[in-house]
Amino acid sequence: MAPRPPFPPFDEEAALRKVQAAEDAWNTRDPERVALAYTEDSVWRNRDRFLTGRDAIVSFLRDKWDRELDYALRKNLWDFHGDRIAVRFQYEFRDAGGQWWRAYGNELWEFAEDGLMRRREASINDLRITEAERRIFGPRTDTGREGPLPVR
Repeated sequence: MAPRPPFPPFDEEAALRKVQAAEDAWNTRDPERVALAYTEDSVWRNRDRFLTGRDAIVSFLRDKWDRELDYALRKNLWDFHGDRIAVRFQYEFRDAGGQWWRAYGNELWEFAEDGLMRRREASINDLRITEAERRIFGPRTDTGREGPLPVR
């Protein structure tokens, strides 16, 4: 697998670039593309699911985006140190019945020397919203530095 700069240890600029690159990739909703950011043996905890390996990640993401329609994500850097980054995020989607949801969460990331993520821990909570309450619409069209996510 090709190295994925920036490489740890991260400074603030590098951590912000990693977070924005992750947001951009996830907003493509392309499981194969997203999985390229992870080591072959990457370990994940996503809510109550535990995954190991890139193939499991691709399968998980395919299933996710088959259920979570019109998915749009925002990530913000929370903190960083050495080879680790903490992220706060929100995303919105609708289910097959047309109900809109906003998911709130935090991720803890750990990177290998080649810049690929070797560990991802995600804690996520969902909130039912109306279509009128939506505030995330597709990928960012600016530089990605629109400031912190709203609390609610």
